[in-house]
Amino acid sequence: MSRQTRIKRPKGRTGPTLAEQADRHELYELSVQDVEHEAEFVADTFRALRGREPRGLREDFSGTASAACEWVRHGDERFAIAVDLDAETLDWGREHRVGRLQPAEQQRVKLLCDNVLTVDTPPVDVVTAFNFSYWILSDRETLRGYFERVRESLVDDGLLFLDMFGGSESYVTGKEKTKHKGFSYVWEQEEFDPMTAMYTCHIHFHFPDGSKLKRAFSYTWRLWTLVEIRELLAEAGFSKVRVYWETEDEDGEGSGEYQESEVGLNDPAWIIYIVAEK
Repeated sequence: MSRQTRIKRPKGRTGPTLAEQADRHELYELSVQDVEHEAEFVADTFRALRGREPRGLREDFSGTASAACEWVRHGDERFAIAVDLDAETLDWGREHRVGRLQPAEQQRVKLLCDNVLTVDTPPVDVVTAFNFSYWILSDRETLRGYFERVRESLVDDGLLFLDMFGGSESYVTGKEKTKHKGFSYVWEQEEFDPMTAMYTCHIHFHFPDGSKLKRAFSYTWRLWTLVEIRELLAEAGFSKVRVYWETEDEDGEGSGEYQESEVGLNDPAWIIYIVAEK
């Protein structure tokens, strides 16, 4: 667990709590990630824009490399490279995610404990930086440099995929709880500095026995705007930047499906995909 993580035990509790028995990486993937959807969106969008099947994917800021593993499951010609600086998290992914793949699939996944700003990898069709992870690069020069390095790592018709959230609610401190089977996920926006746009957030997990896994994950990011990201991608040399906005169902709720849009929706909270073409 991270050094900030702490377990809160309910008063009078004897024996191990659910929080003490929990695996924070499993909980994160259950509540935050949807690698099946991500892999499908990436592949479908690549086919639509490039008219061919994508093969190579690099997952930057990969964490447990779950998305890289999902990628290779869906095609014998596919390979994936997962890059992250956190050796402990990569080791967890190597055991719990790569270890679940078929032997032939395992040969097509490579985990690198390296810096995305300097890593040198073979050219790939796709680079992804999801879960807003690239926001850790908090100044224009560094983020533009990262985008430049990504562009160099892509094949001639390669694509960079990013996700992003925003809206008025993203600037407001507070907590939001979402119930899942066997636990609740709590997203906390602890602090935002409008002078620097620096942002401190935490993920907590609460359990039915009253125990809590506090600050299972903590982030200090810059809250970038969509305009800034589009400008930096253009400055880094990408030829076109596309934005995919979530569509709404008949009740006006998010459908989970995304389509390209030239105009954004001024919702209090939104999540989008950004696709940059080399």
